[in-house]
Amino acid sequence: QVQLVESGGGLVQAGGSLRLSCAAPGRPVNSYTLGWFRQAPGKEREFVAKIYWYVGNTDYADTVKGRFTISRDNAKNMVYLQMNSLKPDDTDVYYCAADTGGRLSRTVRDYEYWGQGTQVFVSS
Repeated sequence: QVQLVESGGGLVQAGGSLRLSCAAPGRPVNSYTLGWFRQAPGKEREFVAKIYWYVGNTDYADTVKGRFTISRDNAKNMVYLQMNSLKPDDTDVYYCAADTGGRLSRTVRDYEYWGQGTQVFVSS
């Protein structure tokens, strides 16, 4: 079983920035899609952003487009989520995930491997 590790969460005031990091245990293969999801208490886990490992093309949820940027470092086996102009509604637990099937999916059930989550809290 592959397990991912997130870091970089914390407490920030509205309008501030955070960068989340996700470390893979080994080098992802070229066909992987790496994604970020988030979940608030009592709500479903929702898609935030994804990146195709080899080419680097990206996709974003409308709620974060223009504020968040996903990127990867192939040499370090890392994927990042730069979050700018944060709002209180961005307060969630954030998860990174890997889809090995080349589906370029936004669907939670299509991602096989997950991290434990990192908490982001944005104060008003």
